[in-house]
Order: sequence, then C-alpha cells, then structure tokens
Amino acid sequence: MKLLERLSRKAEKGSAGSHKKMSGTWELEIYSGMRVLVENLEGNLLFIATLKDPQMHTAELHQYSEMEFLQDTASEALPNAAPVPVRIRGYNDNKRKAVFMEGNMVPKLKHVWQVENLAVTAIENERSDPRLDTDLDAAIMTSDGTDAKEQTCKLFNISIGGAGIGLDRPFHKGDKFFLKAKLFGDKQTFVVYCEVLRVMQKDASQFEYGCQFLELKESSQEQIRQFIARTELAGESRT
Repeated sequence: MKLLERLSRKAEKGSAGSHKKMSGTWELEIYSGMRVLVENLEGNLLFIATLKDPQMHTAELHQYSEMEFLQDTASEALPNAAPVPVRIRGYNDNKRKAVFMEGNMVPKLKHVWQVENLAVTAIENERSDPRLDTDLDAAIMTSDGTDAKEQTCKLFNISIGGAGIGLDRPFHKGDKFFLKAKLFGDKQTFVVYCEVLRVMQKDASQFEYGCQFLELKESSQEQIRQFIARTELAGESRT
C-alpha cells in the first residue's frame, strides 16, 4: 500500500478541479479505447493505460499489467483507497488531436481504476506522447552507396515520434540515417530509420539534431512507451 498511501497524501494538497473544464465535454464516448498517460498533479507519470467505457463524467483506466503499478497492494485493500486527483492525456487518432482530461481516480480491481468527475480540459492539434531526457551512448549508421559506416553519438532525448542526438559530424535537414541504441537491455538493440528535421550547431565541431522516426512499427512504439514509463517511474521511486 506504500504507493497508494503516498498518492493519497498528495491528493490532500490539491484537487483535479484546479483547471477550468471545457463546456460540452459529455461526449466522452468518442475516446473509448484511447491509449492514455496518467499523471499526478505534479506532472509525474504514474502509468500508461487504455481508457474504457467513458460515460458523462466517469470512465475506467485499464493499466498495462506488465508495469505492475499495484504489485505491493492486496486486492481486498483496493476499495478503501482514497481518491487521487490525476491528469490524463492521450491522442485521438480519428480527430488527430491531443486530448487532456482531469478526474479523481480510485482503484477498482487489480490494474483497473475508476475515474470520477472526469472532464476534458483541452484539445490540441499535437501529439501528447512524452519525451524523456537521456544521456545515453548510441550510434548512427550511414551508407555512401557502397559501404555502411557507423559513428558513435549521444542520445539526448527520445519519444515515440523522434529523438535528439549529438555528434561531431555535420548533417543537413532532410538527411537520413539509422539510429542504434541499447534501450531495452544488452540483449536487444533498438534500430530505427531517422530523418533530420532540425540542425543546431553548438560549436565548430559539435552538432545537435532533432530527428523524426520513419517507418516505426507499432510494436517498437510500444517498446519506447514502456521504456519512457519505466524510466520515469524508476526516477520517481528514488526521490
């Protein structure tokens, strides 16, 4: 119950009603099945879930079980937990918009949460997937048509849409290469095809690039989401 007790204590300091709710947000059914990120009021990621059975002001959050968010909580203790104010954000593929919600979350079953007083606070024309700051060794692979060349680089940040990298080689907007990084342990190397979108020259020999991932499979997107979520949760548990 340690995690639930910590969240409940934080809930006493604030409520999810601190932001103005949008009018006409009762049509929540269109967001059923949407993958969402669930955060506390401080903006810390709690877990990733699927939004299920949204009604006028309620919904269920089906947490991805492999994250084991409630592994230290006995099932019989769940109904007695205090409500926790949360912020929920996801991306609606049909409307191609980022959706932001708020509500009060209470555990219902293992890996299933009930959200009450649910309301949409904002809808924006951008993705809401998180970006994780990193300081990892990585590599890029390029080809001159006859031979592939590999060069070490630094991975500064990553999201499911792209990454920020740094190295001492000049590239131009529109250049493409493969990015390799050990994100999921030594047994598996993450490899993705990238296109340079932004170029930032730090000094005469150092460059930083904002890159967009190309042809990224859904399974790889999910792996990145899990990597970001696990890393942020690990950081939260150490504080």
